[in-house]
Amino acid sequence: MTATATFGGGCFWCTEAAMKELDGVASVTSGYAGGDTENPTYKQVCAGSTGHAEVVQVEYDPDVIGYDELLEVFFATHDPTQLNRQGPDVGTQYRSIVLYHDDDQREHAEAYIAALDEEYDDEVVTELTALETFYPAEEYHQDYFEKNPNDAYCQMHARPKVEKVRERFQSKLKQA
Repeated sequence: MTATATFGGGCFWCTEAAMKELDGVASVTSGYAGGDTENPTYKQVCAGSTGHAEVVQVEYDPDVIGYDELLEVFFATHDPTQLNRQGPDVGTQYRSIVLYHDDDQREHAEAYIAALDEEYDDEVVTELTALETFYPAEEYHQDYFEKNPNDAYCQMHARPKVEKVRERFQSKLKQA
């Protein structure tokens, strides 16, 4: 049995690379969600005119890793207090967003965000909304970090997130 979770925390290359480290995660697909244009392209999303965020869709085995654990890793790998940006990436397409698939996910995400809001000095601005449609990104975006580990952006931004997951969540990692 698999379940699906959808998150956006800045560049999808970084979030995808971090989530792929986790035991129980069967696949991670980079894509677009939360907007109003059908079948958006990367160029359209980057222009900020579609309303979509760069997101990842995570297929996972809930008997191995739970939704709350995915939330924990997701929030540990980006800054949920930055409005419409993560690091050097600026625009609504880089917003912090949790797109829930059912009421159970919504309730867990609401509780997690409320607890985080108590921890941070700044307000947590993560958007929480129902997933309507997920559009997979173009093929060259899939497994980007894995295919391009020496890319300067990956070295500066994706690699530190992967290393953070490996260090902080050792008990949740896939075994080599």
